[in-house]
Amino acid sequence: MGGNVVCRYSEAFKLTVVSELESGKLESIGEAQRRYGITGATAVQSWVKKYGKTQCLPRVVRVEIPDEKDRLKALQKENDRLKKTLAETHMKAVLYHHRFSLR
Repeated sequence: MGGNVVCRYSEAFKLTVVSELESGKLESIGEAQRRYGITGATAVQSWVKKYGKTQCLPRVVRVEIPDEKDRLKALQKENDRLKKTLAETHMKAVLYHHRFSLR
């Protein structure tokens, strides 16, 4: 038999998996997927977001030194200034070209 198999999980099953993750019975989302044969790459993650407290989800923590934030703001400001200057220069070039092509 060819073709893809689509798995649908009951609400009770989803709640059980989330509960086991939050209680520590399952150590990770990957363990839940392996133990219960859950094939969807983000299925368990979406269940935790929907039904859980989301503390089981991996977090991204960005650590910056104080100068980095200020430097980033300065670079963004400089980038905006350069974009504006480029746009003005382009408009001047278009107007100049248009002006002399009419002669």
